[in-house]
Amino acid sequence: MNFDSRQLYKVSLVHHITFWSVYFLFNVFRWGSYFDDYGYSFKTNLLGFPIHMALCYFNIYFLMPKLVFKKRYLSYIIFILSAIFLMVLVKFNLTYFLVSQDVWPEGPATINKITLNYTIDMMIGELYVVTFVTAIKITLDFLAEHKRVTDLEKAQLETELLFLKTQISPHFFFNTLNNIYSLAVEKSKNTPKIILKLSELMRYLLYETKNRKQTLENEILCIQNYLDLEKVRHNELLEIDMSISGDIQDKKIAPILLLSFVENAFKHGVNKNIGKVKIDIDLAVKNDFLYFKISNPMPAPVKDEKRFSQSNGIGLENVKKRLALGYKRSDYKLTINNTNNMFVVKLKIKV
Repeated sequence: MNFDSRQLYKVSLVHHITFWSVYFLFNVFRWGSYFDDYGYSFKTNLLGFPIHMALCYFNIYFLMPKLVFKKRYLSYIIFILSAIFLMVLVKFNLTYFLVSQDVWPEGPATINKITLNYTIDMMIGELYVVTFVTAIKITLDFLAEHKRVTDLEKAQLETELLFLKTQISPHFFFNTLNNIYSLAVEKSKNTPKIILKLSELMRYLLYETKNRKQTLENEILCIQNYLDLEKVRHNELLEIDMSISGDIQDKKIAPILLLSFVENAFKHGVNKNIGKVKIDIDLAVKNDFLYFKISNPMPAPVKDEKRFSQSNGIGLENVKKRLALGYKRSDYKLTINNTNNMFVVKLKIKV
């Protein structure tokens, strides 16, 4: 991704020429109408605008980077006022010797030398031009920086989401390969079946999880494949009660999100318990929300949710991060608790 989004707000030479040309013509017609002398207005503006431009560029490209951005405010005020005063002297002499000895026709009286009133009036005029141009520059810089930061945040979001998904996948593959190894050692006739299931899951993880959202149907199919693999492994020691209700078509969800909860239930609920274990899974789509619930027995040594959460590793923490990164806070609600030695996860999420 190209992060040089400042190009969007970059001011080219053409923009500079266009801006000053329009500003020049505006001033010529403005003061020409005021003096009823467009020739005089053209000449004075022709002398004045190079001064305007020199002051503006000196301010935005030298004084501000060297002084304002380094918080040397007093020095900046002294330098900018001195520069303006110097330019007023230059403007007075150029007008007096090259255009007219009446250098201040709009003033209260005719003058042939620099006065305090003339100096103050001209400095205020120059300060107005400098302030106006500086405001444009600051606005464009702010927009460019805001766009750059926004692009970086978006890229960081996409990178972190990809990283979190890659954290889940190796763990899942590790468990599944262990299943295949166990069946192969036992020379089980179910080995080809589980390899086929694994192939389908690999296809899903490799090709269907690149987008930020996946169809709910595919996510459920992925869960069912996972459950089939676990059933083969645990046989009669595992009981799964899974119910699906509502219209799941044309609904989308972050890929591997629900699978993470299922994997966590087996990792900490099935694999750490001795004897028969039951997993309850309920998926219900109502309006634009999916209500997902999964419950599993807690391992015997664990007595409270806090200790259990600490033993979960990166699994549930990754899910929380993916939810926070991929969804608005109002689009989901996740609750994790234990009741009667059962670990229960409930997720309400917009699909």
